[in-house]
Amino acid sequence: MDDELRLAIQRIAPLDEAAMRAAEQELDRKTKPRGSLGRLERLAAQYAGIRGDAAPPPLVPAVLVAAADHGYAEDGVSAYPAEVTAQMVKTFAAGGAAICVLAREAGARLVVIDAGVREKVDSPAVRSVRVGGGTANAARGPAMSREQALQAIAAGIGLARELAADGITAVALGEMGIGNTTAASALHASLLGIEPARVCGPGTGLDADGVQAKVSVVERALAANPLSGDDPVDTLAALGGFEIALLTGAILGAASERLAVVLDGFIVGAAALVAARLAPEARAYLIAGTLSPEPGHRLALDELGLDPLLALELRLGEGTGAALALPLLRAAVAILSLA
Repeated sequence: MDDELRLAIQRIAPLDEAAMRAAEQELDRKTKPRGSLGRLERLAAQYAGIRGDAAPPPLVPAVLVAAADHGYAEDGVSAYPAEVTAQMVKTFAAGGAAICVLAREAGARLVVIDAGVREKVDSPAVRSVRVGGGTANAARGPAMSREQALQAIAAGIGLARELAADGITAVALGEMGIGNTTAASALHASLLGIEPARVCGPGTGLDADGVQAKVSVVERALAANPLSGDDPVDTLAALGGFEIALLTGAILGAASERLAVVLDGFIVGAAALVAARLAPEARAYLIAGTLSPEPGHRLALDELGLDPLLALELRLGEGTGAALALPLLRAAVAILSLA
């Protein structure tokens, strides 16, 4: 295992139970019936445990959107062509996407990452940590090398550390990449040990025939990449994407810096599954922002022991569900600090 990855995992500590108990006691002293704010109270206590502070200062969030292209797109697994990935990154950079609006409304810094878009986007609003110009087609062999997977994970760890050093206290994670619901489906099927048909959904808008074609591609990817062990990095390299690998690192890096991690939907869920396999302690730092309509997402959340804060039938990606959940986390922290 890469030294940077090993160090990040070693630095992930359990939540501060004393801070959580003190936060719960403080919430009980508020002018309200005990427990009457339900999940907001549990969210406040979790955040106190993450930060190691029973009276944490106001939330300082960032939304991290990682983008990359996928060889899976060669097999027509999306309703849109691969060129759309770069087009959307340019739209993010110009402030014209839904996530730009939602991050702004949530009072969050938006960080757009090119982890491996086929067409490089030159913009001061896009952070380039390119591992390559898109992955290979995993239906024919590994999507990337183990070294590339570790490189992307390390980039995510570094980004999380950089944000923590700049005062960020919570990261909301999102993604963009034509073909990445197929990569996420393959990872879910492999990591959860279930049939591809149970985790493949319409993604960007496939019809029933399109979904069945996606199932076939995932089946071919699993057959083309027989995994002899249970190393999550090998699974990620064989079946995943550069942006999923980067988000895996961002989760581990954020947990090692005691940042709350708000998850978006199905694709981010794949990164969370990999991160949790690498570092089970990281699960305590996760907050499920939303429930995706993709059939595999509920299975992933069950595996992670998470209940989503929102269920708005979102399937846009970009971190929109995570961004929409940030005001709930901000409110929970504010209630805890209310005199």
